Amino acid sequence: MSEKEAIRCVQLTKRFQERVAVNSLTLSVPKGSIYGFLGPNGSGKSTTIRMLCGLLTPTSGQGTVLGYDVMTQSEEIKQRIGYMSQKFSLYEDLSVEENLDFYAGVYRLGREERKERKAELIEMAGLTGREKQLAGSLSGGWKQRLALSCALLHRPEVLILDEPTAGVDPVSRRIFWDVIHELAGQGMTVLVTTHYMDEAQTCDWIGFIFFGNLLVQGTPPALIAQHQAADLEEVFIKLVREEERRSLLSAEKGEGR
Repeated sequence: MSEKEAIRCVQLTKRFQERVAVNSLTLSVPKGSIYGFLGPNGSGKSTTIRMLCGLLTPTSGQGTVLGYDVMTQSEEIKQRIGYMSQKFSLYEDLSVEENLDFYAGVYRLGREERKERKAELIEMAGLTGREKQLAGSLSGGWKQRLALSCALLHRPEVLILDEPTAGVDPVSRRIFWDVIHELAGQGMTVLVTTHYMDEAQTCDWIGFIFFGNLLVQGTPPALIAQHQAADLEEVFIKLVREEERRSLLSAEKGEGR
């Protein structure tokens, strides 16, 4: 693994009995970059994320996060990454501050560091004045900002976000992404799954996944130019149509035998 890579996968595969959820995935995420992982629901994005976070054991292949092996060093990975799932996973019956305190305890932050980080993250997320509000009473956008704050408490080197703005209003989405870009500007590596093309357009790197297969990866401008498209959405539609046509031809050949 190169010193310039935060995440690397080589032929990473996950099968659930006969179903191949992720098929021989090979990708590289440079340190300090925002890598957008795109694909429709059921394409293998979340399965890949869970393998990289050490929550799911790959069937075969190799994967490393900050040089640590996803097969054998999952605990070391968990200590160094921040992870935010696509569903709100915090405690709705606790306040904003109580949720932050709980995760500070999970990450074993000392009293002074806990106080400092809470203040920094409450300000960053725009949660000032909402410290005593129950998490369950927050709107979708505010909940996601709280979840992001909890994922950042221990100063992770890599931030992994699984569809963080799904179902969030456009204004909150934009604010959320402003925070992501600010974090990347400070040197943090961000891997984010999304199906919003306007979000993907602002990423440094893009990977398109479809039915478990990585179709292509590169910078947004390079992919748009390569496929002679107007935007990323047109690139993705072209790739999906080509993949569907290829699958249909393969099926027809199989039936003809």
